[in-house]
Amino acid sequence: MLDQYGRIIDYMRISLTDRCNLRCIYCMPEEGICQIPRTEVLSEDEILRVCSLASELGISRIKLTGGEPLVRRICVPLVKELKALPGIQQVTLTTNGILLKEQLPGLMEAGLDAVNISLDTLDAETFRKITRRDELKKVLEGLEAALSYPELKVKVNCVPTFQSQQDLLQVAVLAKENPLHVRFIEMMPIGLGKEFTARDEETVKGLLERAYGPMTPTKETLGNGPCHYYTLENFQGRIGFISALSHKFCSQCNRVRLTSTGYLKGCLQFENGADLKALLRGGVSDALLKETIQKTIYEKPAGHNFQEKKNGTEESHIMAQIGG
Repeated sequence: MLDQYGRIIDYMRISLTDRCNLRCIYCMPEEGICQIPRTEVLSEDEILRVCSLASELGISRIKLTGGEPLVRRICVPLVKELKALPGIQQVTLTTNGILLKEQLPGLMEAGLDAVNISLDTLDAETFRKITRRDELKKVLEGLEAALSYPELKVKVNCVPTFQSQQDLLQVAVLAKENPLHVRFIEMMPIGLGKEFTARDEETVKGLLERAYGPMTPTKETLGNGPCHYYTLENFQGRIGFISALSHKFCSQCNRVRLTSTGYLKGCLQFENGADLKALLRGGVSDALLKETIQKTIYEKPAGHNFQEKKNGTEESHIMAQIGG
């Protein structure tokens, strides 16, 4: 459907949980966060009910995120049920990769279309500094497992923070040596991300071109979100950039977000939206629930103003999952 600014809104990102098995320095404090009680998180049936009605309004693509979605064991059955909904053309997943290897066979059987793996470095020591965990081996095993399925679209999400230039070049080389795309996601001033200086697109692009040669823009459609891509000679995959600040893309935004507690938001920055959980658990009819979803989509804000206003929400620890 169209929002009030004429944008086609066909993509819903669903946070399954606020829990995560990493403690990335730009996402979460080392001691973790005050976790949402499980009873306050949407159930599988509640998510399916929302998605079924949203699909009738034109939502055709769904991304499962977190926190870390794979810590919640409903992922496999949920993917299968979502894929069975009329109108849902694609179901994808963003993950840190730690649990991916063990769950991927079930996810593929359920019909998963694509996976984004968050990976900021290939250096074990830098990985420990960023994530406060020693889990790089499992992430790389998850990436290898994903690449073993030719039909699965694979992307790597990297948030450039304090990594060395060599770290960023090594991540980029994954797209040279493998049939996957690497996307560099600009740090946004949300939650703990406000404490870090963003490396903007021009800085990273200049680094890559000095190392690997000219980057040529491509007009290929390679995902559901705002990423724009470049080709590099002798690279199997593409290099992409999601730059919400230096290359603001709000005029092309096609998404809404459903938090793990059932709050539907038109934009990551703003608090306005609709408490769908209260309606779901209050015995609301499908007609009224659908009307509420439709109204929220229609009233999606024109754009963010992160440079002017900085506020954190439950979504403050999804920095590496902003892209489509």
